[in-house]
Amino acid sequence: MEFGTRTIHAGQPSEPNTGAVVAPIFQTTTYQQIAPGEHHGFDYTRTSNPTRKRLETVLADLEGGRHCAVFGSGLAAENAILQAYLKPGDVIVVPVDVYGGTFRLLHKVFEPLGAVVRRVDFSDLSALEQAVAERPKLVWLESPTNPRLLVYDIEAVTRVAHAAGAIVVVDNTFATPYFQQPLALGADLVVQSVTKYLAGHLDVIQGAVIANDRAVFEPVGFLQNALGGVPSPFDCWLTLRGVKTLELRMERHAQNAAAIADALQRHPKVKRVYYPGLPSHPGHAVAKRQMTGFGGMVSFELDGTPEEASQFVSSLTYFALGESLGGVRSLVCLPCKMTHAAIPAETRAELGLSDTLIRLSPGIEHPRDLVGDLEASLDRVGARG
Repeated sequence: MEFGTRTIHAGQPSEPNTGAVVAPIFQTTTYQQIAPGEHHGFDYTRTSNPTRKRLETVLADLEGGRHCAVFGSGLAAENAILQAYLKPGDVIVVPVDVYGGTFRLLHKVFEPLGAVVRRVDFSDLSALEQAVAERPKLVWLESPTNPRLLVYDIEAVTRVAHAAGAIVVVDNTFATPYFQQPLALGADLVVQSVTKYLAGHLDVIQGAVIANDRAVFEPVGFLQNALGGVPSPFDCWLTLRGVKTLELRMERHAQNAAAIADALQRHPKVKRVYYPGLPSHPGHAVAKRQMTGFGGMVSFELDGTPEEASQFVSSLTYFALGESLGGVRSLVCLPCKMTHAAIPAETRAELGLSDTLIRLSPGIEHPRDLVGDLEASLDRVGARG
């Protein structure tokens, strides 16, 4: 079954009692039992719910996995993995470029609890081999990364990590299962901010963890129930609705991103463009090998001042200034003041996150309108009235 067909059919049969082609929302907290401890597979919605279970089946299938736990947010999903596997003294190895919320969770929550965080350039496998000599519990990566869209060789990273006995976690939010399958590349756990492309309409906050190995997955599944950070049945139903168009949306997102990247790299007010589809991108060859498309995100450095960068992101017509990404409407973000503000300025400088770095999440509008919007605003940068 092809991917686009699976988004409609995998784990989504018509409702058996009525024949409804769209399953109902089971908006209930509890379930009548046949006898004490004897029920129809569900006893309390924090533990499980038919709507959430259907969504978990679908997301597992799309990622090529067998097990899935859905959470109330992407960070709740990350927290469950970290709580399941990091104890005081345990080491986690992460790339130098990591989402600001993940950075905050590691350095403000888990480091004070005794976890040891090592940041490494994952494009340098010899440096990674040195880092895993500490026998880390987890090796965690994003690819492409947020916000510079760096691309790492998942197969190679997994090989090095597994040789040291580490569990590999891949944040697949930017690529989505449509463009990249980390489990097939050797990863143990995939984490998704479902909020983004999977739900796709900027109206759901949700996260997910997917795995093939039950033994690796079970500690996370246990914490889904024990910690209680689960989404509502209605939010799960919205994601089921959104994911049906994932293939169509991702094709348009990628088409728009490619057109925008091409236009930006030719504009005199742009210093550098980050997009894996450009041959000049340092991870282009790896992206071509491990992805089936280059995704829908573009970042670039403005050739101007931080003040001009702020003015630029505030002056666009079709790109709404806001956090998040992956929705049908285009969004623009200034990471230094928004998504990555939790990272100290000196650390951002070390990581190459300049104060004029701008992140774009092209929606599904017409590419000509989006390119025209960006070019018109870039032409005004530095202009004096």
